[in-house]
Amino acid sequence: MSQYILSIDQGTTSSRAMLFDENGHACFTAQMEFSQHFPRDGWVEHNAEEIWTTTLTVVREALAKASAEDRNIAAIGITNQRETTVVWDRSSGEPIYHAIVWQDRRTADFCETLRNQGLESMVTSKTGLLLDPYFSGTKVNWILDNVAGARARADKGELAFGTIDSFLIWRLTGGKVHATDATNASRTLMFNIHQQQWDNELLDMLAIPDSLLPEVRDCAADYGTTSKSLLDAEIPIAGVAGDQQAALVGQACFETGMIKSTYGTGCFMMLNTGEQALESNNKLLTTVGYRLGGKTTYALEGSIFVAGAAVQWLRDGIGIIDTAHQTEAMAESLSSNNGVYLVPAFTGLGAPHWDPDARGAIFGITRDTGPAELVRATLESICYQTFDLLEAKRRDGIIPTRLRVDGGMVQNNWLCKFLADVLDIIVERPVVTETTALGAAYLAGLQIGLFASLDDIAKRWQAECEFDPAMDSHQRNLLLADWHEAVIKVKTNA
Repeated sequence: MSQYILSIDQGTTSSRAMLFDENGHACFTAQMEFSQHFPRDGWVEHNAEEIWTTTLTVVREALAKASAEDRNIAAIGITNQRETTVVWDRSSGEPIYHAIVWQDRRTADFCETLRNQGLESMVTSKTGLLLDPYFSGTKVNWILDNVAGARARADKGELAFGTIDSFLIWRLTGGKVHATDATNASRTLMFNIHQQQWDNELLDMLAIPDSLLPEVRDCAADYGTTSKSLLDAEIPIAGVAGDQQAALVGQACFETGMIKSTYGTGCFMMLNTGEQALESNNKLLTTVGYRLGGKTTYALEGSIFVAGAAVQWLRDGIGIIDTAHQTEAMAESLSSNNGVYLVPAFTGLGAPHWDPDARGAIFGITRDTGPAELVRATLESICYQTFDLLEAKRRDGIIPTRLRVDGGMVQNNWLCKFLADVLDIIVERPVVTETTALGAAYLAGLQIGLFASLDDIAKRWQAECEFDPAMDSHQRNLLLADWHEAVIKVKTNA
């Protein structure tokens, strides 16, 4: 019987299930959006039960598709929005609070307190991260301190913490497995990426008992099997990675120096640094790229908090577009940006600025400014932010000549061409742009022997289109100078 790998891609705005065949070709997709909750300025939450129900719905759709085609699901791979934090009751499996999303900034003051105590250098040396609300650890601390009875229950061992992958694994296995992979663990502020274990000094700093924590496993490993009562089948869960690391795998960036950038809700640029955990002098993050067979491959990452979320804001927030597909033609309708710049700091600025209190702004509006200018300024802002990440890498001594891009936004040809122009490097778009889901499928396939090796996976990568830079340096410098002037105006730590 022919086989599929089921990839669960649990993202920031939707839950998706994809079926991949033995050659890594996408054969079916089911997707459901879910609610975004913004209870206060800078706070972002998800209902973890809604995440679960949407995930279960799309998984069942995928299983029905496989059954209709008389195909077997050989294994499941999971990739997820990273850092988003869930704490649940070990007995009932019920979350004790909404999931606090990676974009959430409520713990900025706590991070500042820890920074003022001189703890950031210790944190960075162990985790590769900065003291920022982005990461899971301070979110867990907040839940324990602000949900009635949570800290006492945690101290008794009654509660479990997990990023979304852990929560889904727990639910899918009927509560039998409490585990995460090394990439998700590396984003928590609690995991020593050099020793590859939870760190007691970090846990003490955050006042988090180790009884909350999941077991950390390789990205391709045994994560148990699905409960038969849940899916009417016992399917092995064999691969797990945070979304950006899954994209690194899906883009086959297995050689030191290879670089990819993913454009989803946020934008994340990741560089494979091999066995070395390189430290950045320009506020980039050192993180786990993937861990296979007990061997860790590291990466250097820059994180932009708002990319596709800005386009979603154009659609849902101010209603000037009906679908994201409209943005390409609207941007192309203009010969220039007419001096309009959008800085989408809706939840602060990420790398290389790390300013949680910055807020978004639009500059250069005149009486002639219309929807097309706002759309183009939004798309341009994503490219300018990517330039800032790439420039930080260049200042760290890394000079890439090509960038592999993926995610839903890169279907926009105008965006990819402007990106190549602004970055002044070749931009490569693969045949399969949903590489987060593909990466999870590859990891699961590695574990069950469907794919022989990383080399086997690398041979499957294909470029669908290349975008070459054509903008002259004078024009590029003028655009970037105006962008950087706009960024300075919104920063609170400038």
